Amino acid sequence: MATISVPPRIVPKPEQEAPVSDHNGNGFGGGNFDEPNYGPHDDSESDPNRWSVPLSAYRSGMWVAIVSIISLFLALTRVLEARWVNSKDWVSVPLPHVLYLNTAVLLASSLAIELARFSLRAGSPKRCALWLYLTMLLGLIFVGGQLIAWQELASHGVYLASHPGSFFFYLITATHGLHVLGGIIALACIILCAGRLQRQGKQQTAVGVVALYWHFMDGLWLYLFALLFITVQR
Repeated sequence: MATISVPPRIVPKPEQEAPVSDHNGNGFGGGNFDEPNYGPHDDSESDPNRWSVPLSAYRSGMWVAIVSIISLFLALTRVLEARWVNSKDWVSVPLPHVLYLNTAVLLASSLAIELARFSLRAGSPKRCALWLYLTMLLGLIFVGGQLIAWQELASHGVYLASHPGSFFFYLITATHGLHVLGGIIALACIILCAGRLQRQGKQQTAVGVVALYWHFMDGLWLYLFALLFITVQR
C-alpha cells in the first residue's frame, strides 16, 4: 500500500516585543519624536536648550501682563469717574509741580531704554548696560518725585482720607509707582544676569520685553496724569 507523506507543520516564531522605554523622556522606546536620530542612550541633559522656553513665550507673557494692568486701571478710572460726577463733596487738589518734571523724566527713561536696545543690536553690550543703568536711575528718580509730590500735598494738609479727590490722587499715583518699581527690579535682573543671558542668546529678547513694559508704563502715566489733571485739579 502506498504511503502518503504529510509535510511537517511549520510553527511561526513569536514576534519579538518592542524594547521597553527607558523612561528618560525620549519618547516610546527611547526615541525622540522631534529628532528621530536622537538615540535611546543619548543624554538629553547635555543640551539644556532642548527643553528651554521659546523666546516668543516671554513676549506673549508680557502682553498678558499688560492687558491685566490695563484692566486694573480701567476699573480705577470707572470708579473715579462715577465718584467725580456724582460727588457733592469733591474738593479740587492742585497738582504738585514736581509731577510735570516727573513726566519729563519718564519720557527720558523711555528714550534711554530704546538706546539700550539699539546698542545691543549694534553689537555693543557694554554700551547697552550703561543705557540700562541710566533707565533704572531715571525710574528711581521718577518714584522719588512721586514721594516728593505726596510730601508737598501733606505739607498743605491734604492726606489720603482728606476728601475723595485726595484719595484717588494717592491711590492712582501709588499703584502706578508700584508697577514702575516692578520694571526697575526687572532692569536690575537683566543687568545682573547679562552674562548668562548673552550666553543663552536671550539678552536681546529680555531687553526688548522689559522695554515694551517700560514704554507701556510711560504711556500709562501720560494717561493718568491727564486724568488727574481733569478730575482732581478741576
